[in-house]
Amino acid sequence: MGQVEIATPRDRSGTFDPELVGKRERVLNDELDRKILGLYGLGLSYADISTHIREIYGVETNDAVIDAVTNTVIEDLRAWQTRALEPVYPIVWMDAAFFKVKHQGAVNSRAVYTVLGVDEHGYKDVLGMYVAETEGARHWLGVLSDLQQRGVKDILMACTDNLKGFADAIETIFPRTDVRGCIVHQVRHTLRYVGYKDIPAVLADMKAIYKAKDEQAALEALDALAEKWETATPKWWRVGATTGRACPRSCATPNRSVAIYTTNIIEGYHAQLRKVTKTKRVFDGDQAVLKLLYLVQQRIAKEKWQKPLLNWRSIYLQLEILFKDRLTHFV
Repeated sequence: MGQVEIATPRDRSGTFDPELVGKRERVLNDELDRKILGLYGLGLSYADISTHIREIYGVETNDAVIDAVTNTVIEDLRAWQTRALEPVYPIVWMDAAFFKVKHQGAVNSRAVYTVLGVDEHGYKDVLGMYVAETEGARHWLGVLSDLQQRGVKDILMACTDNLKGFADAIETIFPRTDVRGCIVHQVRHTLRYVGYKDIPAVLADMKAIYKAKDEQAALEALDALAEKWETATPKWWRVGATTGRACPRSCATPNRSVAIYTTNIIEGYHAQLRKVTKTKRVFDGDQAVLKLLYLVQQRIAKEKWQKPLLNWRSIYLQLEILFKDRLTHFV
């Protein structure tokens, strides 16, 4: 209908409260708007949303109406992007996902940087999402700077995908952070140096490294691997093997002994995003991507992240021993 001017009756004492259209209301049907946002957050196209609204409510909508309704979350999105963060995060996973976006008249793959952390109470939270042309250490440096400006003073452990220069970028902003390269990425990269027939044997020998009970056992397994498979042991394997053993294997979520040493958690989160965004072949700009991902993130947090990680108290006590005086709360 467009804009409608309403002269709200008033009484001298200001006690009158209209029921049909409440004071300071700007939307006539909040329920309908919530339905549109809910359908949009599930990944439905504008055409599908119009069809559902017509079938359920008998109301005709068009792309302009739906776009106006979905744009109401932009203010919430900006507030979420700039919200204050906790001073300390024990564990943080960082990775990027790619989406097709119209940018400057052309369709390109744009990288959405995601930072997923666990706070001191064991609750998962997406600390931020950022869009850039591609994934690189320079862009990650800007992301980490933003986290610092929003109140993050320390990150105990950060798990990454071994992107070149990533560890240096983290060390620049958070010099005390223990950077863990993803074991899965390390294994895949190592197998590039191995002949097809030798892959099963190399995999078995590598497992002895990242399943070792302590750093000394990991180093011994690494030396054995280097002696047996000289071509399959790049220098970065030694760094990954030793830093990955600083924390006990129990210092992770139950039944996931390598939760801290892989990016599986954030990749699982990205899989949930792609499940919703797969119907969107191309997004109309960076803001359109963030708008949908924000709605999906809010739904995931509400449905799946309302409880702390299992066995978090035990994990936290181990973190207290490993990272003395760097934690602020006692669980």
